[in-house]
Amino acid sequence: MEFKDLEIFQMVAKKGTITEAAKELSYVQSNITSRIQKLETEMNTALFNRHNRGMTLTPEGKKLLVYCEKILKLTNEMKKVVQSKTEPAGKLEIGSIETVIKLPVILSAYNKKHKNVDLSLLTGVTEQLQNDVLNHNLDGAFITEINRHPELVAHDVFQEELVLISDNTKTSLEQLKKEPFLCFSKGCGYRARLENWYKDQNITPQKVMEFGTLETILGSVAMGLGITFVPKSAVSHLEEKGLVQCHYLPEKYSKINTVFIRRKDAYLTSTLERFIETFEQSKGEPAYPLT
Repeated sequence: MEFKDLEIFQMVAKKGTITEAAKELSYVQSNITSRIQKLETEMNTALFNRHNRGMTLTPEGKKLLVYCEKILKLTNEMKKVVQSKTEPAGKLEIGSIETVIKLPVILSAYNKKHKNVDLSLLTGVTEQLQNDVLNHNLDGAFITEINRHPELVAHDVFQEELVLISDNTKTSLEQLKKEPFLCFSKGCGYRARLENWYKDQNITPQKVMEFGTLETILGSVAMGLGITFVPKSAVSHLEEKGLVQCHYLPEKYSKINTVFIRRKDAYLTSTLERFIETFEQSKGEPAYPLT
């Protein structure tokens, strides 16, 4: 059995067809088929159920997939440890919530300094990103601080003030209590904070509307569709233009920390170590370059 056989098996399990797996891996389909058959012969059992719509794992295949993922993660970890150099290189996969105002500055500074790193960014909500780091799908992520997980290391990045925002026609909190709540999906730290406020105020929102991007949420608020709860730094430009109004809640709900998380047991490569140094150095700098 070779590592490549396990990678192919994992991809077929993920895609569900030989055709899609071959496209993803840039292999010919016959090679994928023969590798899977070879693996089934070595395991002395069928790993997939074949049908007209594709392939699904057998019970034995599901068991093998668990071990396969562990082996491939350890293999990747081993390569990082052995190949680690003083000068960062290779892939660095980072996640972030959408409202990290300094993120463009951090990414730009890192990319200019370490050109041999293939840096990629995934955005999402806090809960999803934390799970991605725990499951080794991301090297690290910027999230809203929640209960600290024992398997993670959290680096403080900055503290934010959250504000309740409405369009420029609403004037009081009493009016806002009846407005639709525009937010990200469950797992968002800002959403959880406002839901706590609703609960403590014995308020039941008449409507909760979920959106995929911050830009859509802010634009919808400015057009009078509803209200949202986001960092003040993310909406100060809209407030200055008179497009939205900011409303302030008690510190219990409004003060929130952004942290960068990584797995405690994962090897700290020079690639990730330099990234941490980059955002640590940016703490006293403005969110946007001064012109």
